[in-house]
Amino acid sequence: MRLRASLSAWRTLSGFGLLLGTLFFCAALLPSLLPRSTLSQGVLAGAALAAGYGVGVFFRWLWRYLGLSEPPERLRSPVNVVIAIICAALAGYFLSQVTGWQNSVRLLMGMAPVTSGHLLEVVLTALTTFLVLLILARIYSLLSGYISRHADRFLPRRVANVLGVLLALALFWSLVSDVLVTQALRALDASFAQYDALIEPESAQPESPLRSGSSESLLRWDELGRTGREYIASGPTAEEIAAVTGRAAQEPIRVYVGLRAAEAPAERARLALRELVRTGAFDRSVLVLVTPTGTGWIDPAAMNTVEYLHDGDIASAALQYSYLNSPLSLLVEAEYGADVARALFAEVYRYWSALPGDQRPRLYLHGLSLGALHSQRSWELHELLGDPFQGALWSGPPFKSELWRRITNDRDPDSPQWRPQFRDGRFVRFMNQHGTPEPPDAPWGPMRLLYLQYASDPITFFDYRYAWRRPDWLSAPRGPDVAPSLRWFPLVTMLQLAVDMAVTTPTPPGFGHVYAPSDYIDAWMTVTEPEGWGEEGLIRLKAHLTQELNAAAEQDSSEAAYDNRGG
Repeated sequence: MRLRASLSAWRTLSGFGLLLGTLFFCAALLPSLLPRSTLSQGVLAGAALAAGYGVGVFFRWLWRYLGLSEPPERLRSPVNVVIAIICAALAGYFLSQVTGWQNSVRLLMGMAPVTSGHLLEVVLTALTTFLVLLILARIYSLLSGYISRHADRFLPRRVANVLGVLLALALFWSLVSDVLVTQALRALDASFAQYDALIEPESAQPESPLRSGSSESLLRWDELGRTGREYIASGPTAEEIAAVTGRAAQEPIRVYVGLRAAEAPAERARLALRELVRTGAFDRSVLVLVTPTGTGWIDPAAMNTVEYLHDGDIASAALQYSYLNSPLSLLVEAEYGADVARALFAEVYRYWSALPGDQRPRLYLHGLSLGALHSQRSWELHELLGDPFQGALWSGPPFKSELWRRITNDRDPDSPQWRPQFRDGRFVRFMNQHGTPEPPDAPWGPMRLLYLQYASDPITFFDYRYAWRRPDWLSAPRGPDVAPSLRWFPLVTMLQLAVDMAVTTPTPPGFGHVYAPSDYIDAWMTVTEPEGWGEEGLIRLKAHLTQELNAAAEQDSSEAAYDNRGG
């Protein structure tokens, strides 16, 4: 009976769908921007198999719907056997190449090679993913057919079929979005809220009055949130800066306002301004408005760097807008982060622009990932024409960044998408591991906007349109960290990059979405032009910050600020 049931299930499968699904499966095994874990590779391959099978089934239905001739029924089983043999041979060959393909990406990023692709686990995970998606698709088909048959009693057949498809789709969407997703988000929201409230033992309350949460601060230590406390408790002291630079240094000012400090963004922004005034931030040479990632995390590789470069004569301020990680925050409160970033900028800019030009700090913006997206939305060009701020450094801007996308699309046609050149470079520039396309001494305008991005960062270079369009960044010359074996395949490349964004093997600093201190040094040097730095001093600072980051990675959360990388 079981054998008969298995044969019956086999006969219901579409041969053309299996062939197309296998091609998709094979394409999903090719390398993409980042190395993959066994689980992510299996899920990706299974999803690609299901997608290809679905496309094949659709074309088979379309062929029949158009009334075109079909092969005799007696040939169906033999043809399916031949297709199965071809599919097995193709899958076997591509699976045998997985280890080499993954190592080609790992080698490019300086990662240790893997000795096995864990093919059995990949195949089992892929088949499980495919079967789950196939069962869901068949449940949808049964539901659609059930609705159509009952609607056929009082509606024309074609109208009833359309109604069945749409109602079944609405029911599935309602089940997924209103039941499964809503309940999952509630559980995650409660989990992240509890996590955000934790006060880690290594996050000691600061004694310096120049930091939020101290005894003299307007903000309580428990109001800052977990990532805010990590940010405030970390960072170099004046003594540590002086030890590296060999020059006198000041204690950097750090202001952070957590979600619990006040209900409305405008109230939190006013608290941040009052804290900046209290600490004397407007007497410093540089002031940076930082927009965190979704969890409220601020990359220490970025902020420690600029504090060293300016000998501690710097202040920074940030408002937390969420405690969900960046993908969830983007999903459930995409505009709220921009509103919070806008509230902080408007409040501080109003106060800053009223100060005499020679008696105020230079004002800069910074954000990583989702923070970069919201920081770009925090200001409007027309309000700055008379008195612009000095510049911004945005690292790993997400693909949804409107300003980034508009400038990238309008780039010099001779420059690649992964490191564009926009006109003469006076207003905005793009930097990667090898600097900007403009020479270091190229003149700037009154504002300096700089994007730090790696060609291997899928959060920056993902696009839904890659389902049907080849990415421009695959054209020659490719980015230095993009594997030569990466190829575009319809639909599959989009799925690959989506998996790269969501579930990926962590990369070393300088690749993917992990931005290296040495590249931040070059970026902040370009944007803020700190004085007193020669080549030897910069090399020494890069070595110190790289060693600090490596030591933190080896000591299991001994430096909590480096956890949550990417937010």
